[in-house]
Amino acid sequence: MLPLWPKVLGGVLVLAFIAWAVFQIREDGAQSIKNAIERQNNEAANRAHSKRTDYDSCLAAGGLWNFGAGECDRP
Repeated sequence: MLPLWPKVLGGVLVLAFIAWAVFQIREDGAQSIKNAIERQNNEAANRAHSKRTDYDSCLAAGGLWNFGAGECDRP
């Protein structure tokens, strides 16, 4: 019969491995969510910049920006 300490040590090591695996899975999931949010933020910033450029170009050309339609009404 084996002494008790190797069994306890083995159980602690298995428990530590399981805890580490759960932590890694949660960390990977959190990172994928962060990446998705960052992509959405970047896309929104790019769209906003594009619209801002359109708005400025419209005014510079002497047009009138139609906010409801999101486009330039040229005179």
